[in-house]
Amino acid sequence: MPPLPLRIAILKCDTPIPAVYSKYGTYGDIFTTLLKAGADTLSYTGLSSTSGLELSAFDVVFAQEYPSLENIDGVLISGSKYNSYDNDPWTLKLVEFTKQVLAQRRVRIIGVCFGHQIVGRAMGAKVARSTSEKGWEVSVTAIDLTKRGQEIFGTTALALHQMHRDIVYTYPEGTEELAYTAECAVQGMYIKNRIITVQGHPEFTQDIMEEILKFRHKAGIFDDEYYTEAMERADKYQDGVVVAKAFLKFLLED
Repeated sequence: MPPLPLRIAILKCDTPIPAVYSKYGTYGDIFTTLLKAGADTLSYTGLSSTSGLELSAFDVVFAQEYPSLENIDGVLISGSKYNSYDNDPWTLKLVEFTKQVLAQRRVRIIGVCFGHQIVGRAMGAKVARSTSEKGWEVSVTAIDLTKRGQEIFGTTALALHQMHRDIVYTYPEGTEELAYTAECAVQGMYIKNRIITVQGHPEFTQDIMEEILKFRHKAGIFDDEYYTEAMERADKYQDGVVVAKAFLKFLLED
C-alpha cells in the first residue's frame, strides 16, 4: 500500500471536442474531477477530494511527455478518438511505455476505453474494429459483471457511458475477466496490484455525452435514428463514481 499522497499520472491521449473543453477542460481536468469524487466515497483516512491525492497530467499525443516511474504510484491511460491498433509514432511510444510499466511491480495501471485497449495491446491481445452487426456502443449502457467484477466494483452490475467501436478481442493471459456486454465481451480486465481497466467512460457525464453525440451526428458518424436513440439514454443513471472508487481501492490495496 503506497503512503499518501497517492500519486497518479493521467496520460492524456486526446483533446476534448471544443464544446466539452470550453466547459470542463482537458481530459486531465475531467479525470481529476472523477477521481476526487471517488475519493470522497472512500472511508480511507487522509484521502478525500481535498487531501491525499497528487494528480498530474501528461500530453502523450503532441508533446509525447511521460512521468518518471519513481515519482508516481499509478498511471491512468485516458480514452481517445484515435485507434489503439494504429502504428503512429506516439501510439507505439505509448504501447512501449505501458510495457515498461507492466515489466515492473510497483507502479499500477488504470486503463479507460482507448487506454483499456492499449493495455490489452501491450499484453499481446488482439485489438481491432468490432465486427458485430451494431459496431458502436454509445451512451449509457448496461454492463454485466462476472463474480470477480462484482467483488471489485462492489455491485451486481454496472451502467456506464460508452463511446467506442474498437474492442479488445480476448483477455490477455493472466488477466481476470470483470465485465461484458453483448457487443463487447472484454469490458474490464484486472490483475491484482498490476492493472484494472474498463471499456466504458466513467469520466463522462450526461452533458459531455450529449455534446459528443451532437458533434458526431453533425459530422455524419451517427445517423438520425442512432443519434436519437443514444440521446434518449444519455440522462440515465451511470456508475462513474463507483468505478472511480474501485480504481482508487485498486491503487491502495496491499
